Amino acid sequence: MSEPMSRAGDTAATTPDPVLAGYRASIDNIDAALIHILAERFRITQAVGAYKAQTNLPASDPGREERQIARLRKLAEEAQLDPDFGEKFLRFIIDEVIRHHEQAKANGTS
Repeated sequence: MSEPMSRAGDTAATTPDPVLAGYRASIDNIDAALIHILAERFRITQAVGAYKAQTNLPASDPGREERQIARLRKLAEEAQLDPDFGEKFLRFIIDEVIRHHEQAKANGTS
């Protein structure tokens, strides 16, 4: 008989194995930290977008983006994370930031 589905983060109810439950609890904590870190990053980039809109700077800076990609690919390698995955993840974030900056510029706001 399978366990009933439960709310996200309720690992104990869905995982009878205590070792697996411990791993899943750690994953849940890391996922929560990632969300909070991303939220903080987007708060800062929102301020950058507002500044760029006020000073009529372009929404994107391809040179900086490429330097960031190269820097984070190197960090990924050092951390034994697939650098291609790291780049895809960062490019997704950069694309979203640029979209926000373009909206800020179009609206004349942050």
